[in-house]
Amino acid sequence: MALDHTHDPAARSWLDAANISGCDFPLQNLPFSVFRRQGSQETFRGGVAIGDQVLDLAALTGASVLDGEALQAAQAAAQSTLNDFMAMGRPAWRALRHALFALLRKEASQTEAVRACLVPLAEVEYAVPARIGDYTDFYTSLDHAINCIRIMYPDADVTPNFRWMPQAYHGRVSTIGVSGQQFHRPHGQFVPPGASTPVFEPTRRMDYELELGVWIGPGNAPGLRIPLDEVEEHVFGISLLNDWSVRDIQVWEMAPLGPFHGKNFATTVSPWIVTLDALAPYRTAWSRPADDAQPLPYLESSANREAGALDIRLEVSLQSERARREGRGAARLSGTSFRYQYWTIGQMVAHHAAGGCSLNPGDLIGTGTISGPGPGEAGAMIELAEGGRKPVSLGDGDERGFLLDGDTLILRGWCEKPGAVRLGFGECRGTVLPALPD
Repeated sequence: MALDHTHDPAARSWLDAANISGCDFPLQNLPFSVFRRQGSQETFRGGVAIGDQVLDLAALTGASVLDGEALQAAQAAAQSTLNDFMAMGRPAWRALRHALFALLRKEASQTEAVRACLVPLAEVEYAVPARIGDYTDFYTSLDHAINCIRIMYPDADVTPNFRWMPQAYHGRVSTIGVSGQQFHRPHGQFVPPGASTPVFEPTRRMDYELELGVWIGPGNAPGLRIPLDEVEEHVFGISLLNDWSVRDIQVWEMAPLGPFHGKNFATTVSPWIVTLDALAPYRTAWSRPADDAQPLPYLESSANREAGALDIRLEVSLQSERARREGRGAARLSGTSFRYQYWTIGQMVAHHAAGGCSLNPGDLIGTGTISGPGPGEAGAMIELAEGGRKPVSLGDGDERGFLLDGDTLILRGWCEKPGAVRLGFGECRGTVLPALPD
């Protein structure tokens, strides 16, 4: 993932909003989504974020400003889902990125035709950006795993296989929604504290999980592996993801097969997918403690060691129903970086395909809860509140051990470092509604 002119920190757009310090969507980002104007009956279509606007790709393809491979890529990306564009692969993705960069940079000559294709971000609504065939959720943060197990067993360690392979389970596609998703507190079977037999009731331990979503591009045929050093030809980009979880149901059902009702009721993704090309300046080295198990050969490469990790900063906030009613903003819960994950995205994808499983354009992979090593870096309420025993303060006398009805969780992500332009992922927002009556 070599740097090129689209990563030049000195490059500026003719759209002033894209040049403002702290903007999520500068010229160097150019993430993709599927959108339409709020409240309209318009067809959803692909768009690219720039500053405070969405570049309507359907309009752009008719503006006579693109040609060749970039035009073909834009036509694919302008559809109601991004699947066909994802399937085209890196040469097409890069051709469109370079063409859009040229059209949006300050020195561009066709600005009026492009300006006519812009729609304000404040006036749009989104759909899930791809037709998701399969969803797989990983479990790859050692800090998160240890924090959770030690809530119950203070001296315990993760299972031996955690350090040998990226663990995962297959999730449910039908309840994946885009940012702004609202869902009812789920019912399930669990054993209440002090009881010996289970009940079927609304969960009492509603939680969130801070994750990233990895969107698959061309994929692989059944039976064919994806070598670690070729994974990035198959990954289109990354979004934010909240894999909502209910801990009382999850604990009761997870032996011996794993999550089911505890997680299949809702998963929320952010609308914007940031491409791997855009993230190239934020690659960083990945390492494993010398006295830990080292990866087997199919999960090991010098390229993964040198630049397999990504320094994506992440933050979780909570806005209670009371705070909204009183006109107050969200309270910050935690923050960390994806660079601490025990396994890289490359290792997750390579392991996923290693047994012969085919991946397809638009498939979604969750990274698993992202927690860091320090205080305040936990990616789930179960860690922050130590299983509900030490509720977290939200200010003004409000606190949480687990989530209450009306709570809205907001995930944000961004990348920044000296010598590179800050870029962001937007936000991933979801709200817990009261349980439906029996």
